[in-house]
Amino acid sequence: MSLNLAVILEESTKRNPDKVAIIFDDFKLTYAQLDAAANQVANGLVGAGIKPGDRVGMMLPNVPQFPIIYFGILKAGGIVVPMNVLLKDREVAYYLSDSETSAFFYWDMFAKDAVGGAQEATSVKKLIQVGLAPAETPDGIDDFFAFMGTQAPTFDSVATKADDTCLIIYTSGTTGKPKGAELTNINLFECCHLGTHIFTFEPETDVIMAVLPMFHSFGLSNVVNGGIHGGITLTLMPRFDADKCLEIIQRDKVTLFLGVPTMYFAMLNHPERTTYDLSSLRLCVSGGASIPGEVMKAWEQSTGTKILEGYGLSETSPTATFNQIETGQKVGSIGKPVWGVEVKIFDEADKEVAQGERGEIVIKGHNIMKGYWNKPEATAEAIKNGWFHSGDIGYVDDEGFLFIVDRKKEMIIRGGFNVYPREIEEVIYMHPKVAEAAVIGVPDEKFGEEIHAVVAPKPGETIDAEELIAFVKERVAAYKYPRTVDVVKELPKGPTGKIMKREIKVGAGKEQEAPAQA
Repeated sequence: MSLNLAVILEESTKRNPDKVAIIFDDFKLTYAQLDAAANQVANGLVGAGIKPGDRVGMMLPNVPQFPIIYFGILKAGGIVVPMNVLLKDREVAYYLSDSETSAFFYWDMFAKDAVGGAQEATSVKKLIQVGLAPAETPDGIDDFFAFMGTQAPTFDSVATKADDTCLIIYTSGTTGKPKGAELTNINLFECCHLGTHIFTFEPETDVIMAVLPMFHSFGLSNVVNGGIHGGITLTLMPRFDADKCLEIIQRDKVTLFLGVPTMYFAMLNHPERTTYDLSSLRLCVSGGASIPGEVMKAWEQSTGTKILEGYGLSETSPTATFNQIETGQKVGSIGKPVWGVEVKIFDEADKEVAQGERGEIVIKGHNIMKGYWNKPEATAEAIKNGWFHSGDIGYVDDEGFLFIVDRKKEMIIRGGFNVYPREIEEVIYMHPKVAEAAVIGVPDEKFGEEIHAVVAPKPGETIDAEELIAFVKERVAAYKYPRTVDVVKELPKGPTGKIMKREIKVGAGKEQEAPAQA
């Protein structure tokens, strides 16, 4: 079956070409303009030698160029590799090399790490710097406006197949480096098509807030793909700020807000929240981490709008379950499986447990990734007999609602971003004074979880917590480095010598704790 995900933009353009698709403060793009610009990008990529199936990287914030380039890559038959704009050069190099990316679009504000990483990745043959205005670039790097140049605004999208990979989105486990989840045209089409049903989009009036990072599966699949497929308007915000967010909701009469718990918490606690008109909101969605019931109740009391909670992972495109209006809602629950998706609770032997018992959440359906890019062993470990093993521990109540109670994996969720302790521990171990290290998540009112490191020095050495934090901060994305550090003589270990994180007592080295940083 032939299917190119770019069809969602093309069909919405045919239905209503003059409808505003993108708002970025005072800048607006209609569907016809967005589609034409994406066609120019597709022509430019083909002219640069990009072939169907080639990987094309993107390291951009929420700006109009993101959907333009994203759909341009899809139209050309390329595979999109979105990357967090906060990555450091060593991380960029890994993502580009692992995915064997051929071309790379990056935002000019992140040029140092983007270019530094690209120069280490031998697969990258084309570098394109993107900004709000044309700019001079070093030799070997194209300016985005020059790249588009006189390219034709028409393009016949490449006839890809439904099960062809169109997106590689990186995620990690606790056992090593990030893995690229391969999502197909049909994975992502089904997810955004479901969204139009779940959210019951109203093309004439709906405006969806695009404040979730578009490089993240939640923001890309549910907001960008969902909104464009629904033919509604997206208003973009590059970085969350409670004051600016409230201003945009009021200014653009936002009707749909998808965010993570920390965003709702920040807006609820904004000192001037009641001065903003939020009456346009008709539906709010929370994901990325569990949202406290008290926050949901306070938000509904304040705005008159419910927050519906859902659940998913990058490997599930991402939506797997949702508290839908038609199937009911339970505070604290991640809802019920969406159409076409099965969710069960398995024990350690991969046998389904009885209702109410706890076990691992496993998922099967049209939303499950093809696999991890070039990692067949990791794929086989994650997908067994068609069931994707989430690593999350949960249970199903007597009404069929799902609840998460713990994480089998050691992943930390900070402000909706996944942080993987093993990756941060590897960087800490690079410090010459560190003998042992463990990274754990600790409860945090603002971010849900905060990153905490516990380290033991080498014999005769003394570790300064602030200096160690600065060391790690220079080497990882800003959301990943530990904000607090305990320095102890030795970390607790089991009989095999493995560090027992569950036995770590936070605050054991509190006299050497560094001050919290944003």
